[in-house]
Amino acid sequence: MALHIDIPTPAQLATLLDTRAPDCVSIYLPTSPLPQDADAARIEFKNLVAEAGTSNELLTDLAEDPIAWLLLAHSLAVFATPGSLRSFRLPNRLTSLAVVADRFHIKPLLRAVTFPQAALVLALSQHDVRLIEVAGDVPPSEVELPELFPLDTVHLHRYARQIDRALRPTLAGLGLPLILAATEPLDSFYRSTNTYPALLDEGVPGNPEHMTPAELAAASRPILDALYAAQLDAVRERFKAWQSRGRAATDLSDVARAATFGAVDTLLVDIDDLVEGSIDDSGTISDGDGQGVVDEIARRVIATGGKVLAVRRDDIPHGNTAAALLRHPV
Repeated sequence: MALHIDIPTPAQLATLLDTRAPDCVSIYLPTSPLPQDADAARIEFKNLVAEAGTSNELLTDLAEDPIAWLLLAHSLAVFATPGSLRSFRLPNRLTSLAVVADRFHIKPLLRAVTFPQAALVLALSQHDVRLIEVAGDVPPSEVELPELFPLDTVHLHRYARQIDRALRPTLAGLGLPLILAATEPLDSFYRSTNTYPALLDEGVPGNPEHMTPAELAAASRPILDALYAAQLDAVRERFKAWQSRGRAATDLSDVARAATFGAVDTLLVDIDDLVEGSIDDSGTISDGDGQGVVDEIARRVIATGGKVLAVRRDDIPHGNTAAALLRHPV
């Protein structure tokens, strides 16, 4: 993958959510993929470290590392304890924020996981095979592929099968949508042999042989937008159906209890709302100095195999802070 994008995997997200330590520092800042903007991003990062008001040698070292600021995307998320540091370069544009607590502030990161605006475009012709990474408004990047040739370009079905087999090590475990750019009959041949589960039904029209990465990226973005809109519509429709059977919750207290007892299948949370407080072992919310009731609900959902979607409030049923589809009534 291109070096300027790091979308956390579910396992990495779970590790962040489970971390408990004194002085957990969470920093988010908008950045730019343009190298000439690197100094401004580094200055903003230093300001946020100072705002955090905690001494952390790892954060200081990151701020002074010139190489770390050369390849960025639209946001940088940094999570540090006195003994560890993890950063993610994200295609989503997030606002500046510094939080210090006994756990990480994860909710802004959930948006990047929910709708990363990232995909891979596989441009196929009889004379060329290219894999293009598309992420937000970041310039597209061609992914280096293993040696694919010589391929049997005479028998197209065999040719498509050889490409699928060659791409498996590169695509394994990514989970990103794959958008096919090919003309018939190669389009149909590849789809019939494809083993990557995230290949989308809709592809880029036209012959991709002479399309630039930028043109392929531009053609793929409406496909991604339609994909995410359809996913949200499907969740909302499922919510309506499940609510009629007592398997949905919109009250935050009910959602917290359901998450505590492992009953949440899918959680929708308002990315812009910060509810302070804490949740005890029975799932009861209490007021306090905690910085993330929703973060803690998300942690409990992920820990029990549920899915978390960070969306805008208008996308949540009844416009609440959170809503949950339940595995069973609680």
